[in-house]
Amino acid sequence: MENIFKIKKASIVGLLLILCSLEEVHSRGPIYTPPEVERLTDHFSRIQTNQGYTVSFGAPNVRLTNNGSGADLSLDKTSGSGLVSKNKYYYGFFNAAIKLPAGFTSGVVVAYYLSNADVFPHNHDEIDIELLGHEKRRDWVLQTNIYGNGSVRTGREEKFYLWFDPTQSFHDYSILWNNHHIVFLVDNIPIRQVIHSAAIAAVYPSKAMSVHATIWDGSEWATHGGKYPVDYKFAPFTISMKGIEMEGCVMNNNKSISKDSVCSRNSLSSLDPVDGEQFAKLSSQQMAGLGWARGKHMFYSYCQDKSRYKVLPPECSNAV
Repeated sequence: MENIFKIKKASIVGLLLILCSLEEVHSRGPIYTPPEVERLTDHFSRIQTNQGYTVSFGAPNVRLTNNGSGADLSLDKTSGSGLVSKNKYYYGFFNAAIKLPAGFTSGVVVAYYLSNADVFPHNHDEIDIELLGHEKRRDWVLQTNIYGNGSVRTGREEKFYLWFDPTQSFHDYSILWNNHHIVFLVDNIPIRQVIHSAAIAAVYPSKAMSVHATIWDGSEWATHGGKYPVDYKFAPFTISMKGIEMEGCVMNNNKSISKDSVCSRNSLSSLDPVDGEQFAKLSSQQMAGLGWARGKHMFYSYCQDKSRYKVLPPECSNAV
């Protein structure tokens, strides 16, 4: 009788573990295997974090790791923290491998982005990858956005669920920006492409920008007006970075030299590692990856939000 009781008890415990496991998977949504795609990150050299970046704010919460090859950025009650690139770029390929904090992270925002708001406060350009912390214990959400010439009144957000746990290991978050298109990638899989067409030309980012990596308290902005604010009893919230890649057209500080004399933006050239022919459009394999990501993981696009925009922005008619 005692043995039967032990067997039943073991069976119940096992069933509970299975149910808990199923609940964990269900809370993250269906798990899909990503398709094979070309690895853009293999085309460019990785550099030391301290070679490409300097501290932009929250210096006490920035710690270089592995002799400067990586960095930890933290958010606590006193401050967030951030890095900014030493160079400004007219276009390029930009990558960071990031590991996000685990646990309850509602209101925490991790941003990897390009911006020139420091130079053009009223008509700045911006290209954003924003990772938004748990809201009511849901998983991290990735949001992309672009602004050009100060077009901040028109949000061009698209949001995605990730197909992996970003707190368990490092994952690559990349931006390819040139005169032909802007491509957002996660682990080399394109998740969004903004083609430089006539419809979006007026707000297409075109001025030199710096690259930023930050962690900050976005409670008011990211959680419905502070409905689920950062809970600092779980602080500090720390992200780890490595795998830095920044390659493109660097702005020359000599103002007498125009950007066009430094690097061509209008012609296809195999000599240009970023604006060349192989980077002018996505391959068929990359297009398949783009369709996979958008079909299975995108859950919001401004181009589908007719309650927000009575008249959709013009580029939405041929959005890719």
